[in-house]
Amino acid sequence: MARLKVGIIFGGCSEEHPVSVKSAREVAQNLDVEKYEPFFVGITQGGDWRLCNGPDTDWEKGDHRPAVLSPDRGVRGLLVLDQGRYETITLDVVLPVLHGTLGEDGAIQGLLELSGIPYVGCDIQSSALCMDKSLAYLVASSAGIRTPNHWTVTAGEHIDPDRVTWPVFVKPARSGSSFGVTKVSRREELSSALETARQYDSKVLIEEVVVGSEIGCAILGNERDLITGQVDHIALSQGFFRIHQEDQPESGSDNSVAIVPADIPEESRSLVTEQAKAVYRALGCRGLARVDMFLKEDGEVVLNEVNTFPGMTSYSRYPRMMAAADLPLTELIDRLVSLALPGEPR
Repeated sequence: MARLKVGIIFGGCSEEHPVSVKSAREVAQNLDVEKYEPFFVGITQGGDWRLCNGPDTDWEKGDHRPAVLSPDRGVRGLLVLDQGRYETITLDVVLPVLHGTLGEDGAIQGLLELSGIPYVGCDIQSSALCMDKSLAYLVASSAGIRTPNHWTVTAGEHIDPDRVTWPVFVKPARSGSSFGVTKVSRREELSSALETARQYDSKVLIEEVVVGSEIGCAILGNERDLITGQVDHIALSQGFFRIHQEDQPESGSDNSVAIVPADIPEESRSLVTEQAKAVYRALGCRGLARVDMFLKEDGEVVLNEVNTFPGMTSYSRYPRMMAAADLPLTELIDRLVSLALPGEPR
């Protein structure tokens, strides 16, 4: 049987470029090459697309050819520049291992929709919706899901500090991980925190601090047929959870540990799982997502955020939660590709 031709796109122009490369490296190591013929396309931080041998440490320096996805559905694959002429590589499916801006916000998904190539993960609408935390909160709230009290500040807009209930987190509304996030306890610190967040996005979210445990739920599937990994719990020793901010994240965080399975009562675990599924469906997710929430002492669950293509690195939460539920990364990749192929209506 012929192997499926899988385009694996990684890198990207966002601040999460290095994380994407690490995720792609882990995917490459766990891809079943007896089933799949991979074609790796790395996007540099400057936006150059390169067909390369894989996401190794020197992928930007090695032999490569310019390559882009063709928006022409007659091609359904890559256009590769070789000695002044373009050749085509047909793809059966694309795995966009991209995080943050232009990776999880609907941009690459739009290009893939134009190309007509099946792809892993959420569609344009759900990607854009989940990326904008203020809009995600609006939709989740309308579905009866508890969200933090928050205020949205657009470009050039000012907010009266007297409206705010302290302490708060000030964060970019449309950015990944914890880049640009500041915890603010006094009104005098608000202006500086807004400037920090605006380095990543012109739209800023001011969010009331929720006192509770940080809980995550990994979800796999389309529409009603969903699988969840083991719920995890972020145990903090100080400060707040700053994923991907460490110099050597593979060695662990300096202030947090992800506990899988979460050390919470079974009743709370069931509630977290059901709430996460409700969020996933309300926001129109498909393929995969990690739903992050807060579990308060009184048992109430509050939405934090949704990551539509969570990290796949050796230290990432999503694959660890799935592995704890007896779904290793090689099998997880199989499931994701199967969900993306024709026959699963998008």
